[in-house]
Amino acid sequence: MPGPFGGPTITGDSSPMTRHVSDADSPWLDWHGLGGWNVYFLAKFALLWGGYLNFHPLINLVFAAFLIFPLPRAGWRRARHWLALPVGAGIFYHDTWLPGIESIRAQGSQVFSFTLDYWAELLGRFINWEMVGAGFVLLTLYLFIAQWLRFTPWILLALLWLWVSPQVSNPFASSKGASEHVVNTSREETRPSVLPMEEQLDQSAPPTNENLNAYLDDFYREEQERLVHFPESLPAQATPFDVLIINVCSLAWRDVETSGLTGHPVWSHFDIRFNRFNSATSYSGPSSIRLLRASCGQTSHQGLYVTAPKQCLLFENLAQLGFAKQVAMDHSGDFGNYLTGLQQYAGLDVTPMDKKGLAHDLASFDGEPIYRGDALFGRWLNERTQSQAARNVTFFNLIALHDGNRYVASRQIAPYKARLKTLLDQLDDFMTMLEQSGRKVAVVMVPEHGAALTGDKMQMAGLRDIPSPSITQVPVGVALLGTKAPHEATRNVDTPSSFLAVSELVSRLVGKDVFGSETIDWDALLGDLPQTPSVSENQGSVVIEYQGKYHIKLGQGDWVPYPQ
Repeated sequence: MPGPFGGPTITGDSSPMTRHVSDADSPWLDWHGLGGWNVYFLAKFALLWGGYLNFHPLINLVFAAFLIFPLPRAGWRRARHWLALPVGAGIFYHDTWLPGIESIRAQGSQVFSFTLDYWAELLGRFINWEMVGAGFVLLTLYLFIAQWLRFTPWILLALLWLWVSPQVSNPFASSKGASEHVVNTSREETRPSVLPMEEQLDQSAPPTNENLNAYLDDFYREEQERLVHFPESLPAQATPFDVLIINVCSLAWRDVETSGLTGHPVWSHFDIRFNRFNSATSYSGPSSIRLLRASCGQTSHQGLYVTAPKQCLLFENLAQLGFAKQVAMDHSGDFGNYLTGLQQYAGLDVTPMDKKGLAHDLASFDGEPIYRGDALFGRWLNERTQSQAARNVTFFNLIALHDGNRYVASRQIAPYKARLKTLLDQLDDFMTMLEQSGRKVAVVMVPEHGAALTGDKMQMAGLRDIPSPSITQVPVGVALLGTKAPHEATRNVDTPSSFLAVSELVSRLVGKDVFGSETIDWDALLGDLPQTPSVSENQGSVVIEYQGKYHIKLGQGDWVPYPQ
């Protein structure tokens, strides 16, 4: 019946799960509150406030409207309740930073090869007990306060505000961004093969969705024109030397710092160190393909899986100058068709060095043996000593640091710090051995990506679906072993760099007689190395640095600031 002021009467008991407003004249005005779904939205607000959600206000507002829309029959309302459960779960997943459908589809066939022990470990990481405790407190507070306060109107107002406020604050964002973005398309008739990227791309426009999309398109368009030109022939009487490309899985600056190994003696071997090197991805296959195709500019993730021109292939460029190609890995290369991908898309047409009889202490997350790095280095050095080739270029790929590796003897998880120290010790011993042997070698260490050892608000530790800067900023070093010139203090390259700089540096090394000269012209070797802005991409996710801040785009969604 009508209330004292002619309005509808609140009926039912005082529980927030059953409270509703009705009007006897029309069953379509039998309004019910959100009830228990209030907790669902309150939890989302709490996670959003903490920076743990990629919240989509309109979708959530539509879902809330669906939940409270008046239905005249109780059966319809029960059916809506059961339908809302999977829909709500799907929307919650969509609002998280967890891997999207495209990424799951791409990686799905691989995760089934994980051991049960590794699955249990990943599940333990996924459960954040602090958040579980906070959620219990939130539920308790809701049940207590709901005795006096109706939450539904406030939830709806909050959702409406989250949807409307960004548009109200800058209603002309799209048109303004489009008008302010200007691309300089002028070209000089003659220009060097590798232009400094800061001369090509403009970051002055505001970071609107349209401007960031345009910036990314401009970046890839400019990168298509960048190419490193190797010399047509070696300098006369040039001293022969080898090039070792050591591609280490799961090693970023953040991992080194977290492990407390920034002072390890191995770093003193390097004559050159890149402090702002971006691996451009957080997965092994794409990163290794990018490295082996380093002589051309950075391509999109999709562009990796097409046949590359020969001039892009680093090993092919060196082979044309007489370097014998070789591959050595501490694993089989079967997982994720890693080796097949390198052969198909990076021109690595070499059979890997035989590993028969090598010792191994570790087994990978799928149970495959991981051979000791020192044993692999020792076999390579022994074979190289017996080889008649004057020059050699070898691609080493090492996965001892990959997540989920275990000790063979005990089947226990091998701590990352212990594995990192072991690997750095082995690298240190190997380079010391090369120095003492008198061999002339350019060792180029380029990690694939980081281990995500600490995780962040977007991803738990070990998850690398999103190529965050803490994962893609990797320690790259070059050691020139056996030069006539004495070893000096490490020279740091602090400009934003990527694989193109590695290829350019290698081309300069082979274009000069660095190992036979009494002094090294470091200015000629390191001056004006190509710079590459930080753009990282996996399938379904892109992270860029723009105006000194990182932004992320998932799938076909909008750009959002990377949560700090």
